[in-house]
Amino acid sequence: MLSDIACFLAAAVLFVPLFRRLGLGAVLGYLGAGIAIGPAGLGLIDEPERVLHFGEYGVVLLLFIIGLELQPSRLWAMRRTVFGIGGAQVALSWLVLTLIAVALGLDHRSALVAGFGLAMSSTAMVLQMLAERRELNARHGRVAFSILLFQDLSVIPFLALIPLLAGSGGDVHGGSWTLHWQAAVKTLAMFFVVVLGGRYAVRPVMKRVAAAETPELFTAAALLIVVGTALAMSAVGLSMSLGAFLAGVLLSESEFRHELEADIEPFKGLLLGLFFIAVGMSADLSLLVARPMQIVGLVVTLLAVKAFVLWAIARLDGLSGDSAGALAASLAQGGEFAFVLFSAAVAASVMSAELSALLVLVVTISMIATPPLFSLQMRMRKRKEARPYDDIQTDEHEVLIAGFGPFGQIVARILRVKRIRFTVLDKDFEHVDFVRQFGNRIFYGDASRLDLLRAAHADKARLFVLAIPDIEASLRTAETVRRHFPQLRIFAAAVNRQHALRLMDIGIAPGDVVRRSYFSSLEMTRRVLLGMGDSDDAARRAVDRFRDHDEQVLLRQLQVPRDDLQKMRQTTADAAAELEQLFAEDPSPTAAQGDPT
Repeated sequence: MLSDIACFLAAAVLFVPLFRRLGLGAVLGYLGAGIAIGPAGLGLIDEPERVLHFGEYGVVLLLFIIGLELQPSRLWAMRRTVFGIGGAQVALSWLVLTLIAVALGLDHRSALVAGFGLAMSSTAMVLQMLAERRELNARHGRVAFSILLFQDLSVIPFLALIPLLAGSGGDVHGGSWTLHWQAAVKTLAMFFVVVLGGRYAVRPVMKRVAAAETPELFTAAALLIVVGTALAMSAVGLSMSLGAFLAGVLLSESEFRHELEADIEPFKGLLLGLFFIAVGMSADLSLLVARPMQIVGLVVTLLAVKAFVLWAIARLDGLSGDSAGALAASLAQGGEFAFVLFSAAVAASVMSAELSALLVLVVTISMIATPPLFSLQMRMRKRKEARPYDDIQTDEHEVLIAGFGPFGQIVARILRVKRIRFTVLDKDFEHVDFVRQFGNRIFYGDASRLDLLRAAHADKARLFVLAIPDIEASLRTAETVRRHFPQLRIFAAAVNRQHALRLMDIGIAPGDVVRRSYFSSLEMTRRVLLGMGDSDDAARRAVDRFRDHDEQVLLRQLQVPRDDLQKMRQTTADAAAELEQLFAEDPSPTAAQGDPT
């Protein structure tokens, strides 16, 4: 056992950093490690099925964490995307792939199972891949999550249908129907047990465990919840992953949500890595050598069919071409649930073992092909000729706004109700297209380009609002405006203190530079002081004193060269000492101290 563990760890440590450096992602690194140490490679480990079975707990833990992050209210709010787009993807992919399977000569039962299994995508791979590239919060990332969630939910009823397919040619009027009804009752009973237990039993138990103040005990309890729920669902023939997901949803609104997630995360990462290593180990490359054209053709067909269905659904839902392409590239592969479905179909004599082995290899190769295909799609998006900037045809406006994120939008909304005319420039064309749907007048363009600024009548404007969140783009724009339109007053939003200093170096007045979140943090501090017992006047004076002192320090630091870190640290330390002395000399009483009179 120790030698196997050492082998897994060594393969992961060698392959994953290499593949990430090549830009192929960690998932493909794990798959490559599995192929290298598996029966098709060096043969260091020869039981991939046992490893795959254990590694599936990584998927279980992943879905538990997804459930923790998906509160019931949010799930209800996502119902259109989950059941609409997700249902359409599963139904259309299943239909097309089943028809192709029938055309290739499979009987209707095997074709139905093969079509549905291949319609599934890899939850573990896609979520890991999107998270690595920070695209889970992008629009295509959110749609991908919704589709994967529906796929995970749809596996459960289909698993229950496989015994019916097995019995479709036999006695369906006698004892078989009794067995199905008994299974249905057991399933419903287990759902009620999990729901009621998660709502009324788990929280009191977790409170007692937390009261023991033993961190490792809380971790053990967290793992027990996941494993116990998964085994309970498995006992009635349902997916362990669904049980873990349901447990996570039930605990998503509890006070232990974040601590549970922190405790489970390390185990999830390791077991997911093991799962992908096992997938790589299970690839029967001898079958690929014996029938290369057939398998490559099936893989290409699978990727092409699912990619087209996903792209079409995404475009109908209003996603841009790039977002639709990213969705298609990320979800076109087969998934880990296909292994479960094909195994169940073989056990129920619905599918032959030879066909199952062929389809498992097709799914595995499609999973291996996904990270490089997705990386290629991302590179094509970046290298693709950007669409031309808008031809700005606008009247002379009093205010120009560069950047239409949350900061710029607030400014624009207030200017609109005050009937002050403005023009907006933003460099993210997807964001521009989205914002235009709400009736906003906004142009796609780079505000640092002189020709666009002239087209937007910057020479006639009174004020320029610089709300671009990217620091370098913000500085380029400020330099262009200051150089060519010196009469135009700039109000700039700074990301942080260093950004503010660099903007002031360009010539923007200190009073016209606003640090993002700075004033909201001061307001939060004022409320904290009120909560600690200070009077309203005392809290306001404390915040005002801090703000005045901080502005003076900022002006002093403006005289310090940017590369003189030692001098900058010294001015910061001196300022902290001054501030402490300033507050120590303040004789004003607070409500907490009491009024001495």
